[in-house]
Amino acid sequence: MPDSTTTAKEWDEIRSAFATSIMINTSLSSLAQNLDGPDWPIKGKDETPATYIDYNHEEVIELLALKGQDASRLDQLVGILKDTLAFDAPFGEMVDQVAASAEKDNQFLKNLARLGVPEDLPIALVMMSQETREFCNLEQIKTIGEFAVFAQTMSQNVIVGGDFRELLNALAHLDEEGLRKFLPIRPGQKGVFLPEAILAAYRAQPERLQQALGARLGGASVSAASKANGLDESEVVEGERALREQVAAVAAWFGSQLADMKRDLASGLSLDRLFVSLNNPTAEAVVRALLQPHLGGVSQRGPAQSVATREKKKGFFARLFGW
Repeated sequence: MPDSTTTAKEWDEIRSAFATSIMINTSLSSLAQNLDGPDWPIKGKDETPATYIDYNHEEVIELLALKGQDASRLDQLVGILKDTLAFDAPFGEMVDQVAASAEKDNQFLKNLARLGVPEDLPIALVMMSQETREFCNLEQIKTIGEFAVFAQTMSQNVIVGGDFRELLNALAHLDEEGLRKFLPIRPGQKGVFLPEAILAAYRAQPERLQQALGARLGGASVSAASKANGLDESEVVEGERALREQVAAVAAWFGSQLADMKRDLASGLSLDRLFVSLNNPTAEAVVRALLQPHLGGVSQRGPAQSVATREKKKGFFARLFGW
């Protein structure tokens, strides 16, 4: 029985290269005919490159043997795949060029750039409904940049609704006010910001859970917070755990901004000054409480802040959330 001259290394290289070929599901007989070479002797609708390239060198020889072929048949298979790739490559390059051109002309990406929103912003940090998030997971959309590319290439026949459409429309029209619902941006400034991202994570919670979590952040017990808002204690406990977990992910991604905040606090800046951009006392109180655990051992109040001021802030939370 003739042996194959193809080594395991050569087979691994060719099958890896062919894995992304547009010809992967084309019949080997057709490929052989197009190359003006000897016909592929095995007939059947499953006789395509896809049938063979998942097997290693030893396994593919065994598979050919089961079909009545000796090991040298692998050499013909490798020849067909190599020669097909030679024709396939120019077409693949053309497809890549078209895709690159489409990305270059992507209006969604251009608008993100105008806002200073980095394309690698994780989709997990974009505030959206669970339904939209599951859709992004299904389509393997991991960043806001990938979301923009997907939106640009999405078929016009695909009907989308809810906050998916709302985000698309806001991004298409550069509606900063509309985008603030989804992205941690500031009016009139470029970039994405840590306080706004934390606030967005909090505001993404259902209304009653928001109120309960706000009370918890102000020092209320789980029992008091849940009772005041008509929730089970387990709902409040799980909601707080999930929110703090999300805030930790946000703080980690905004690591450089968090480091800047720590330096500002170490130099004597009041903690309150870090959140004035939110321009809302309620929002500032919530974000301050959520971010404090991530500020490490740095002093969390400026030198001018007194005990009386801290007691006043405690009273503010009590008035705000009714406990």
